[in-house]
Amino acid sequence: MTFESLGLSKPLLRTTAEHQYETPYPIQAEAIPAILAGNDILGIAQTGSGKTASFVLPILELFQRKRVSRLLYLKVLILVPTRELAVQIAEVIGGFAKNLPKAVKHNAVFGGVPLNQQMMTLKDTEILVATPGRLLEMVATKSINLAKIEILVLDEADKMLDLGFRDEITQLLALLPKKRQNILFSATLDTEHEFIQTTLRCNPVRIEVAAKTTNTELIHQSAYRVAPENKGPLLRYLIKSQKMEQVLVFVSSVRTADNLTVKLKKNGIDASAIHSKKSQGARTNAMNGFKKGDIKVLVATDLASRGIDVQLLPIVINFELPRSPKDYIHRIGRTGRAEATGRAISLICPEDEHHFKIIQKKTGQTVEIIESADLVLAGA
Repeated sequence: MTFESLGLSKPLLRTTAEHQYETPYPIQAEAIPAILAGNDILGIAQTGSGKTASFVLPILELFQRKRVSRLLYLKVLILVPTRELAVQIAEVIGGFAKNLPKAVKHNAVFGGVPLNQQMMTLKDTEILVATPGRLLEMVATKSINLAKIEILVLDEADKMLDLGFRDEITQLLALLPKKRQNILFSATLDTEHEFIQTTLRCNPVRIEVAAKTTNTELIHQSAYRVAPENKGPLLRYLIKSQKMEQVLVFVSSVRTADNLTVKLKKNGIDASAIHSKKSQGARTNAMNGFKKGDIKVLVATDLASRGIDVQLLPIVINFELPRSPKDYIHRIGRTGRAEATGRAISLICPEDEHHFKIIQKKTGQTVEIIESADLVLAGA
């Protein structure tokens, strides 16, 4: 199967070729034709499965076919849970739109940036990527009108509900026209989606590839048993002794993220933290530095990690375990993406062992646990 067989026009095919997109991923092969046909979509696909292109490409194609009005008003709304994901999707839209014969103006709005600064860029925007809170602020100031939205995309809907955006989503959906195309993407399918589907009032075509395409098989998982006071030295020992050059480290709190980053820097390891208390500028700089390789270690909380998309990220380390098996899968899924192999390492203290057994049972995987007591951590 090729992208041409999915119904994309020559300008978009030229761009996909430039991006070295050769064969569509399963979610793209099913979603692109369905969206082009005007269907409502419920796509269940894991992060890293190519889902962003699966809705960006057909939406841009619909603009070329004039199936989306070219009058000057906002036509496409893409709702996402975090700033990083908003920026990432906006970059994907810009990358794919560059060869189009007629430009499609897109924009991204999110918190952490002065409201007025973003309001000034909205004129003639046709595709808007937004976090719910910032979008409601703009609606309240009458700087944006959602009354003529033709296509609504809810990306990572499960995470939006997990993060407590239910009320905001309900408010925003009430402002949209009833006649529109709805595109819903999520990594999981559970009872929360009944709320979304009921609120959307649509009967979507269901496309599910997550159950068939699990990237955890491409990830070598291991764990180290360690005393709490040795977790920091063990992390530094692993980074140095294994000559790790690009490592995403997960922690459970903002405080731990900042403290761990300070310790890493003091021990000669280039590191930066990314979390909800950082300014948008600091988060963007940290992400860009990490992607370029200027920063060796990025320390992240689960919330801030949403939207981290690094090609061929080799290693993920759980400095602290997440609360749920689902979050564990999401964390380690930052590596081993798009059919590439990767490594995931977890640091397990005695009080973590029961929880780690539950994670292994729920995910159906057995992870090797290595004793760290005999490792020489002094000076790490």
